[in-house]
Amino acid sequence: MVDLRDLQCLAALARHRHFARAASDCGLSQPAFSMRIRGLEERLGTTIVRRGNRFQGLTREGDTILTHARRILDEVRALEQDVRAARGDIAGNLTLGAIPTAAAYAAHATIWLKAAHPGITVRIETTNSLAIQQGVEAGNFDAGITYTEGASRDLLNVEPLYDETYVLVCPEGQAPHRDGPVTWAEAAALSLSLLEPQMQNRRILDRVFQEAGALPNVSSETDGLTASMVLAVQGLSATVLPQVMVDSLGPLEGTVVLPLVDPVVETSISLVTPLRQPHIPTVEALRSTLAAHQH
Repeated sequence: MVDLRDLQCLAALARHRHFARAASDCGLSQPAFSMRIRGLEERLGTTIVRRGNRFQGLTREGDTILTHARRILDEVRALEQDVRAARGDIAGNLTLGAIPTAAAYAAHATIWLKAAHPGITVRIETTNSLAIQQGVEAGNFDAGITYTEGASRDLLNVEPLYDETYVLVCPEGQAPHRDGPVTWAEAAALSLSLLEPQMQNRRILDRVFQEAGALPNVSSETDGLTASMVLAVQGLSATVLPQVMVDSLGPLEGTVVLPLVDPVVETSISLVTPLRQPHIPTVEALRSTLAAHQH
């Protein structure tokens, strides 16, 4: 009979794509971890891992076994949480991936969820949209908050949450004016700090600037929005932020916040969860909580 612990090791190896890191995640020495993978291969009579000097991925049979392993592990987790839920106690860990522009919303989601279910421990990881989609599919994330555009509906449940709109956060000394809207073309002429080009938010902004016939003056690029906000507060460069994030943070000292127009842009943000996942109580609690807080 296949050992559940062996399936956990296989899932960890697929997540980390590295034997030492997967072994550490499972609380095993690397030799003991490798023996478990070898034992699983012998028990099932097939090669699961393509081996070389380093991890090279799974075989076709390994991918099939991994699909079943993830489903079994999800069912076990659902069983454990269902037993608690039957006693009126929805508890457990929930890992939530969030794109940088949705980090503030993810924090609010955690507050709402903890208020309803104090026994749920939420871990928020901020990363790009592709990593969230891959992470949800692979089981690294229980759920993700990401752009609706590009989310694979054949692999994921996609539930729209809100529309992301954008504002210019500008040092007071560089602001075109103190209040009222500012055009994307006007914003492009300022010294800007934006996310890196490979991130979807940056691709969205570049597309909007292009449609406005403007080439943005990008003075710095970051993999998160905190650095851009600090640069704005320190008077060095402006940045473009989602309205929901600015609303959550409140006034940023020394800056002017102006709505961006010509065009007014709205980008859909969704909650994504895996289609394969059974009804895990912590995930279902998150879905129902966010649905209750939609405007």
